[in-house]
Amino acid sequence: MQAPINNINNNLASIAHNKTWLFVPATRIELVAKAFASGTDTVIVDLEDAVAQADKAKARDSLKNYHDSADYQAVWVRINKAGSDEFAKDVQLCQQLPNLAGVILSKAEQAIDIEQFYQRTGLPVIALIESAIGLYQVDAMAKASGLVAFSYGFLDLCNDLRVQVGTPAADIVANQIRYQLILTSKINQLSPPIDTVYPDFNDSDGLSARVQLWSQMGMSGMLCIHPKQVAIMQQALKPIAAEIEFAQRVVEEYQRSGQAVFKVDGEMVDAPVIQRCMELLGKQKD
Repeated sequence: MQAPINNINNNLASIAHNKTWLFVPATRIELVAKAFASGTDTVIVDLEDAVAQADKAKARDSLKNYHDSADYQAVWVRINKAGSDEFAKDVQLCQQLPNLAGVILSKAEQAIDIEQFYQRTGLPVIALIESAIGLYQVDAMAKASGLVAFSYGFLDLCNDLRVQVGTPAADIVANQIRYQLILTSKINQLSPPIDTVYPDFNDSDGLSARVQLWSQMGMSGMLCIHPKQVAIMQQALKPIAAEIEFAQRVVEEYQRSGQAVFKVDGEMVDAPVIQRCMELLGKQKD
């Protein structure tokens, strides 16, 4: 089952606007409504790490029942690693859930896994990079039919790469991963990547700093593990008043003068600055 290419293009546009991606365990499917009520852009129903092995079958049944209910709102689903017994069962389930928004493939490592899943379900795929092999293969996976974006699991990657979490060295590695995914996504016309989770959901200041970091780097959003993170992220993403005022002055002067190069507040303004200011004001209207 091959989805039309315009469906993939629509998903690319949608994903780029989704900033907050909130996980809900499939075993707690009743929390999906509460997750949406938090204001998150996207809810991810998790069939993988958040579900114990003994509960996998029950989790799939819960998702199927929710999908078929009158209360259903389109969700993404994190499925199990390709090649596992649970993956095969997840694929069978997804074939019965045509109204899913898409899937997040955990521990993605091969382009063929993405393509075969897409061919069998028609659902768009976000590849979650969680191993050294997966990171090494991102260029190949970026060309897979059905792929719309990358994300990554930093703790798993640290374990595989033997990086000590919470150190300056880990920060260097994380930024290298972000840069690699940003560049690969841009070259292959994918949606900008989605940043990994921030594990300490009680650290508001740390989360805000992280949000500003990935946003400034050009990533599109971030995975969330707790509803309280949603509002913090949304606040951190708001431009400050001075940025908006400067952008307004730039656009007004550009429209008034028609010049390609001019000064505003003593700062030289040219085409890239004008474009950035227009984009900022466009986001404010959204």
